[in-house]
Amino acid sequence: MRKGLTKKQRFLNACNRLPVDKTPVWIMRQAGRFMSAYRKKRQAHSFIEMCKEPEIAAEVTLLPVQRLDVDAAIIFADILLPLEGMGVGFGFTTHDGPVIHNPIRTANQVNKLIIPQPEESLGYVLTAIKLVKQELGSDTPLIGFSGAPFTLASYLIEGGHSQNYLLTKTMMLNATDTWHALMDKLSKIVLLYLGSQIKAGADVVQLFDSWAGCLSPSDYEKYVMPYNRTILSGLKKYKVPVINFATNNAGLLELMSKSGGDVIGVDWRISLDKAWKQIGYNKAIQGNLDPAVLFASPSEIKKHVKSILKMAGRHNGHIFNLGHGVLPTTPEPNVKALVDFVHELSEK
Repeated sequence: MRKGLTKKQRFLNACNRLPVDKTPVWIMRQAGRFMSAYRKKRQAHSFIEMCKEPEIAAEVTLLPVQRLDVDAAIIFADILLPLEGMGVGFGFTTHDGPVIHNPIRTANQVNKLIIPQPEESLGYVLTAIKLVKQELGSDTPLIGFSGAPFTLASYLIEGGHSQNYLLTKTMMLNATDTWHALMDKLSKIVLLYLGSQIKAGADVVQLFDSWAGCLSPSDYEKYVMPYNRTILSGLKKYKVPVINFATNNAGLLELMSKSGGDVIGVDWRISLDKAWKQIGYNKAIQGNLDPAVLFASPSEIKKHVKSILKMAGRHNGHIFNLGHGVLPTTPEPNVKALVDFVHELSEK
């Protein structure tokens, strides 16, 4: 037990499986459409404008810290931003859904992809990180992030969201050399990008492998895991905690743990205690409330929070989060109630 920790101390202690005064909590997509202040800002700017204007991105990043009392900020950005520097055009639909203008499906297209330096192609993200750090000071940590190679590859190949990832899996299985060439380039880009975020001031980084849960364990191990491992091992030199996250990952947890990272993020499709046993108590865990619970009554939300905290038990190293991003129509007061419940029920 540690009394009177700052949010940064609390969060970093949890990442490193050290004692905390209360369980730290942050929420994926916490700076987003469920917040009235975000929606107001969004009326005046397109989504991509908000990402590319450092002052706006910094302002949006800080909203959840100011309004929800979460224990960490996460930089406001999008996982597709690195693709532009590679020579890939993309846009967003009215509802912010991504669309790749020229999907990557041949070896020739992969060969033409550029591996840019983040300072040149993503300088606006790094500037936003620096601005946020100036505002947060030393009390609250900032999380940087990137999409993982498989998730970025799936967007590149499918041209946007997909239900079954058929084109992605077809390349993976039938054009294996092309697949590995693409994954190799993406892993180099992600490692450079996360490293540059850390150098700009990020205290923690998260690798979002949002769609890896569509894979069988054997395909994940063969076609994806080596590239995630390269990134996660390459980040060790920066000596900051790394969160390794994927959705629908109950069948991949042991492999994800072997891939690396200090914290393994889990979704709601497996109970937290069972997930931690699979991961191993030598790693911290993040999760794992179903985002739909935030549409329930405050008393019901509190019950679910209490249940997850109970499953975490006496083990050091739990970071409370949803199992994936907060849904756009979630009532904002319920999100604040969630954060308060986590702090109240876990206080030592």
